[in-house]
Amino acid sequence: MSQTEEHTSMLSISNLKKRFGDNIVLKGFHMTLKPGENLVIMGKSGSGKSVLVKCLMGLIQPEEGHIKIMGQDVLQLEHAELDLLRKKIGFLFQGSALYDSMTVRENLEFPLRKQHMPQKDKDALVIQALESVGLIDAINVMPNELSGGMKRRVALARAIILHPKIIIYDEPTTGLDPITAKEIIQLMRDVQRKHGSSALIITHDVDCSRVIADRMILLINGVNYAEGSFEELSNSSDENIKAFFK
Repeated sequence: MSQTEEHTSMLSISNLKKRFGDNIVLKGFHMTLKPGENLVIMGKSGSGKSVLVKCLMGLIQPEEGHIKIMGQDVLQLEHAELDLLRKKIGFLFQGSALYDSMTVRENLEFPLRKQHMPQKDKDALVIQALESVGLIDAINVMPNELSGGMKRRVALARAIILHPKIIIYDEPTTGLDPITAKEIIQLMRDVQRKHGSSALIITHDVDCSRVIADRMILLINGVNYAEGSFEELSNSSDENIKAFFK
């Protein structure tokens, strides 16, 4: 990675290595996320996608490597500094991860709990976020009353409520039927256009990647094995790459 790429990127990773005992999961992974870009990282189950995300969020420490998000070295930040950085990042968890004991409104207010702003401003942000995903009528509903697709919309609203510069999507279409998955993908595209945010999408969904990706990285054997557009990678003659698109 050149210094120019690192300085112009929203997020950069270099030589990231992580192991658990004898199991080496990441073996020198590298990538950059450009401003306004939708970057897809595809990997099969057990390839290290979840470990990569946890390293990005500062939840686990790698043995080697560097992670910079918006110019800040994640691995060197104190806990309070890391919390401040996380507020600038939206995160759509796999499976939505809503709080079952909270209403939709309360779930969306959760990221605002440490924001020093009047309640009316918080209310406005909640309404705006729900309107952007077409769920304003569900504001006082409990999560167990929602379908899987509606839960994913609420989770997306929660991820974007503070207008983050970067959004990380962890398997955003997993468990959804094809029609609902397409709706979620369209919402992701709408969010990117409206807010100009950069998105890192972790997925194994080929259809999602085809629609959403400006660029793709294939995570194979712990490294950035291949990188390019969906068309470039799907037309590759490399057997390891072709296996993703069968």
